[in-house]
Amino acid sequence: MVESDLAEIMVIELGAYSHPWSEKVFRDCFQPHDRPWVLMDGYRLAGYAVVSNQYDEAHLLNLCVRRELQGRGAGRMLLRYLIAEAARDGMAAVLLEVRRSNEPALGLYLAEGFEDIGVRPNYYPAAEGREDARVLRLPLTTS
Repeated sequence: MVESDLAEIMVIELGAYSHPWSEKVFRDCFQPHDRPWVLMDGYRLAGYAVVSNQYDEAHLLNLCVRRELQGRGAGRMLLRYLIAEAARDGMAAVLLEVRRSNEPALGLYLAEGFEDIGVRPNYYPAAEGREDARVLRLPLTTS
């Protein structure tokens, strides 16, 4: 991901989430410990992910693909790529939060080997109040 991707990322972000990240949040992800990635479909941006490496864990902060590509393997491809990159970076695990109501994402993460390790109550803003997050972790082999 580079700053010139942000306009297209914002189109995808605004179309995907009820409470999207702002462009400023994405701009703040260009730090040495962060790994912002894009997935291209030819010359078109198909999706993106932001990972923050903290100590020995890669924390997946955001993963999104264009609505028309959801359910077609693009998210899985991007997820597998960032997992491989986290292992190359020497991380011991990938950690993430997912909305309790986001069953497609939860299914993807569990199918890719993530373990459900807990709940963060009232973590996400919701249309009415707050929504819990499921916390998932994928141990990595770094040898």
